[in-house]
Amino acid sequence: MANALQQLIRERLDRKGWSYGDVARRGGIPRSTVHHLATSDRVVRMPQPTTLEGLAKGLELPLDIVRRTAAEACGIHVYGPATGAGGGAPRPTDPDVDLLIASVQQLSADDRRHVAALVESLLDRSAREK
Repeated sequence: MANALQQLIRERLDRKGWSYGDVARRGGIPRSTVHHLATSDRVVRMPQPTTLEGLAKGLELPLDIVRRTAAEACGIHVYGPATGAGGGAPRPTDPDVDLLIASVQQLSADDRRHVAALVESLLDRSAREK
């Protein structure tokens, strides 16, 4: 069974009649990278941000869709955009924050407590330095 990223790439190639090379040229990334992402049964780690940007450009899809699909293929849940104050318009998301949140979910309960203590300590130190 294909992972989410394979499905997205295959669907886009089929719909547009493109090849791996077409996507690679448009996105400014190596053809071998597009081929690897489209054919690997398991995505072991999240592709680099520049790879995701090139893939999004090459597939003519929003970066957020490609990033979320790649995360899903890696087994990482990325939360949707946070809403502004009062539930208003969505705030722009920070991919680093999304990835951190998703990664923390994969830790054991004990390890999550350690991360929470570290974050609390860093926030306390930051507040004291202001």
